[in-house]
Amino acid sequence: MRLDGLHHVTAITADIATNLDFYGRLLGLRLVWQGVNADDPEMRHIAYGDERGSPGSIVTFFDMPGVARGRHGAAMVHRLLLRVAGDEALDFWERRLGRAGVGTERMANRLVFSDPEGLGLELVIDGEDEPLIAAAPDVDPRLAIRGLHAVRAYSADPARSSPVVRDVLGMEPAGEGGWLASSERRHGQVVYDRAPAQRGLMGAGTMHHVAFAIRDEASVAWRERLAAAGLRPTPLVDRRMFKSIYFREPSGVLFELATDRPGFVFEPPDRLGESLVLIGDLESRREELERRFPLLRNPRADSARHR
Repeated sequence: MRLDGLHHVTAITADIATNLDFYGRLLGLRLVWQGVNADDPEMRHIAYGDERGSPGSIVTFFDMPGVARGRHGAAMVHRLLLRVAGDEALDFWERRLGRAGVGTERMANRLVFSDPEGLGLELVIDGEDEPLIAAAPDVDPRLAIRGLHAVRAYSADPARSSPVVRDVLGMEPAGEGGWLASSERRHGQVVYDRAPAQRGLMGAGTMHHVAFAIRDEASVAWRERLAAAGLRPTPLVDRRMFKSIYFREPSGVLFELATDRPGFVFEPPDRLGESLVLIGDLESRREELERRFPLLRNPRADSARHR
């Protein structure tokens, strides 16, 4: 059994309108899903990704209006790395972000910046995997974001995580604190950085968890492996769009293993993200939840319908 790279990441926002403008318009990702947090239906939950809602492209947010800005510290993911094709793409994004007033730092093969709430982001040149692209009307597909590449996490003692990511999750060392999760399908990384002295605080602009992709038919075996290693995994949770297992690795970062099928797809391909998706028993509360969480305007809806 091997991990098929990254499946999705989930972060927190306190300003859903600004978040939608940044990820759904400026970064050109497609709003593929609007719903509520299945574990806390009093909270809106949305997802961006490629044109098909493919695992490996998905960035989701819990909407927590008014929550204080978080602070990155030990046991927290502090940066998300996204793929682009080459230097031409980095040039494009440096100009586009600059025109929008977003500060950037250009380095060899990468461009570093933050979202409006302080979540660290990085565009990295990597063309090995199939590109997972959203068809934004004002972004050339050759220059578009091509999916998730890696996460960087803070740890008070990065070496503590090595036996689990190597021997249990089957990742390979990737240099400079990095670990590679790869299969014949996709690859992704987690990189451990030494934590700052300040204590981390979960809040707006912080990452809640990171999910790696597994095969649907291997989900039970994965849970047994995690349990045998003493990682105290949750039961296998059916999220309808995939099945999930959650656990904390030794540095305290919340990991999820999520199955590869069917993905964040509940509507016809040309209507993704245009209805409120409710999971499990929540359908009986649709009228109430639709009043509480009116649909966000999908910045991709009109262009997707007329492609």
